[in-house]
Amino acid sequence: MQEILKPMDIEKRSFEIISSELGDTDLNEQELLVLKRVIHTTADFDYKENLVFKHNPVEKGIEALKNGCVIVTDTNMALAGINKPILKKGGNSAVCYISDEDVALAAKEKGVTRAQMAVEKAARLNEPVIFAIGNAPTALIKIDELINKGELNPVLIIACPVGFVNVVESKELILKHNIPSIIALGRKGGSNVAASIINAMLYQAFPR
Repeated sequence: MQEILKPMDIEKRSFEIISSELGDTDLNEQELLVLKRVIHTTADFDYKENLVFKHNPVEKGIEALKNGCVIVTDTNMALAGINKPILKKGGNSAVCYISDEDVALAAKEKGVTRAQMAVEKAARLNEPVIFAIGNAPTALIKIDELINKGELNPVLIIACPVGFVNVVESKELILKHNIPSIIALGRKGGSNVAASIINAMLYQAFPR
């Protein structure tokens, strides 16, 4: 009969397996911990090739979390996946505007997606912002538009929508900016990936 491990022991053993199977990478230690957390969440080693780190994003993300920032997600699922007790240690908060009445009304009036209007709402925040986008490529397209207009300057963009329509193209828009970003190239990603990236940085900012 297999030994039944405690939850923390299961996680520890899982990361040992990931480390043994992952092999060498060019990532620094902070980035490697993010990659391992994503693989732990998805059991998908393709992220070794697909997950791209631009402009020291993990270092910048950890610094922002230590100083206090707002994490803006594009789904309530991503929001739910973020470790709230640890999040609050640095005076951070996490929000998702996708279901807000004003966002839904504005999207209907303009004939655009709620994700786009949610980004516009987030652009009005007066605090440092980390975007964690795991579902809506239109959110990335709006982020790109507002950056180009000089109306948005996020601390970090996590760009990992999953799917087939405008997904690859929207991620490539983020790649061209000089803003710190973590991008899951190709079609893969998801709300769980976005949340796991945030958690990986939180666990480094505030060790458990």
